[in-house]
Amino acid sequence: MRYLEITVPEGKRRAVLDILEDEGFDYVVSDETSGRGYAAVVRFPIPTQAVEPLLDRLQRAGVSDEASVVVINAETVVSEGFETLRERYSRGGQTGSRTSRQVLRTKADELTPPFAIYTVMLLISAVVATAGLLADSPAVVIGAMVIAPLLGPALAANVGIVTGDDRLKSTGFSYQVVGVTMVVVASIALAVLARLAGLEPAGVDIVAATELEERVAPNLFSLAVALGAGIAGILSLTRGFSEAIVGVMIAAALIPPSAAVGITVAWGMSGAAIGAAVLVIVNLLSINLAALGTLWVAGYRPQGLFEVSPTRTPTYTYAAVFGVGLLVLTAPLAGVTLLDFHTTELQSAAEDEVEAVLEEPRYAALESDDVAVELDGNYPIQSVERVVVTVSGRESGPEPGLADRLYEEIRPHSDDSLIVEVQYVVAQERGGNAGGRETVQSASRPPEQDL
Repeated sequence: MRYLEITVPEGKRRAVLDILEDEGFDYVVSDETSGRGYAAVVRFPIPTQAVEPLLDRLQRAGVSDEASVVVINAETVVSEGFETLRERYSRGGQTGSRTSRQVLRTKADELTPPFAIYTVMLLISAVVATAGLLADSPAVVIGAMVIAPLLGPALAANVGIVTGDDRLKSTGFSYQVVGVTMVVVASIALAVLARLAGLEPAGVDIVAATELEERVAPNLFSLAVALGAGIAGILSLTRGFSEAIVGVMIAAALIPPSAAVGITVAWGMSGAAIGAAVLVIVNLLSINLAALGTLWVAGYRPQGLFEVSPTRTPTYTYAAVFGVGLLVLTAPLAGVTLLDFHTTELQSAAEDEVEAVLEEPRYAALESDDVAVELDGNYPIQSVERVVVTVSGRESGPEPGLADRLYEEIRPHSDDSLIVEVQYVVAQERGGNAGGRETVQSASRPPEQDL
């Protein structure tokens, strides 16, 4: 429940009291003597679900534009009349825990920190996230998500759209764009310094780090985190759930991919940088589209006769922009997802075929160590290039015909032109339990090409 205090302007006292009496509220009126153009102060308890309809009615009566309204949380009200009032609004089909639009705007505004603090916290988050990705440390990356203040801007932008608050909307969108750009630039600077300082050995494929690898080749499943973050963010704001936990979820969708863009740019890896940048943009669009849709479905939009049209058009426009942008960018994600499925199926089939071939008597001395599928090209335009089979045995030198034999069995499982490469790991014993390994490689190409 809530407790409202309305400072009534001159000439509006009777209109306010008539509305309260018509709605059945028990109120207390005090004269206002400060000489600031107000006639009275009205105080009364009100069910949570009744706040928004009452303020809308006051606005239609031309009162709330000049009046000062304070909404306070109330612990309890002992009154039979209040219980009757609460039951009446509950029968109206509204949920008691729903936050009014007026309170919603205030909460969204409060979650957006001052720009100076926002900048400092994001820079710290960018440094921590970059360090965590370079060190392949999940704990450090999670720490970067916790301190990133991205929840407020994401929610403020969409609350501003559906409630017609242009200031809140522009603040939210500008904070989001500036924040992501800042993280990318800071990550580039830190990654360049790390590379120049030799913190990562030359020639190392930096994207092989697990924490980085999953963010430079996104697929359709990457949408789940961002869409869930947008929906959960609005629910936390409107239903009183923990904003801190949801803030981490939104940061998880934006901070690590933004840092990944900076790292891959610093390493000159254009394909990986494009993949990470696509993920950042897709996540931004997904968060905003999910938040906007959740707000609209939940009814957070002006309900008055003259208010629906001005906000409906901008809401549909922004939703269309978010949706079209998301559809365009999900095309490469869909292609990558299909390629991932094909790669997984090919690897599983190749493993089965390798095991079957090596069970033949002529290859009894060999064992399969590993089967890997390698891709050709840069994200998102990639294709299967080769299947690398690693076998081990005690005899030195390649097994004649094994590569061709494996090619004949594996090739039917792929529609792409395929190379099957066999790597031999020869086990040698020296000095008791000591051992050494020697690697010999052989490649198999389609029969019509020279080996």
